[in-house]
Amino acid sequence: MLVVMSFNRNKSPYSWGGFSLDWYGRLAGNASIRTGLLNTLIVALGSTALSTVLGTLLAVGLARHTRSRLLDALSTLPAILPDLVIAIGLLAFYSAIKLTLGLHSVLIAHTVFGMAFVAAVVRARLGGMDTSLEEASRDLGATPLTTFVKVTLPTLAPGILAGALLAFTLSLDEFVIAFFTAAPSEPTLPIVIYSMVRFGVTPEINALATLLLAVSFTVVIVAQRLTRLTEALR
Repeated sequence: MLVVMSFNRNKSPYSWGGFSLDWYGRLAGNASIRTGLLNTLIVALGSTALSTVLGTLLAVGLARHTRSRLLDALSTLPAILPDLVIAIGLLAFYSAIKLTLGLHSVLIAHTVFGMAFVAAVVRARLGGMDTSLEEASRDLGATPLTTFVKVTLPTLAPGILAGALLAFTLSLDEFVIAFFTAAPSEPTLPIVIYSMVRFGVTPEINALATLLLAVSFTVVIVAQRLTRLTEALR
């Protein structure tokens, strides 16, 4: 219904008045949406990069270098706790260390919970990995770093890609944590959308939702194809 009504000529989102692309033109000319989209992309791309690196290292460390159930449980807490709890906790932490709010505070917050999801996905991939490959690499004289770069990382590539995709999509539409940790002058796109829909859903919002759906489907399909290609090359 969102997709269909985004092409509605009628201003009312509940009655059809003919086909039109006017709302997409108005969407492109909306400065607040453009600003929110730019802020969201900055946060999503930055937090995805950090989450992927830290989450992968966390997964390898938990799977290969420790047997602590406590650490296992702590690593999954950000993915299990309600967003509201994480948001309030981070806001209190930022206040305690006197950190000013902005895109950097949202980026840190999204990295915290994104890292947990990446670690869980990569850890699952590690569970099905043949450890004899790493053992053979070490037996042949490779250093632990060389083994990690040449053997472990290529094997984990599909899991890392899937974790990065998950972290990106979660950051892209995350609202609660961003609402608590963002500065009023630098809102993300979900916050901008929330401020618009409080006065009623318009075809402009439907057009924005349609574009977000298209982006989500495209990212998922591309990631799936890349994962299959990686598996085939192995």
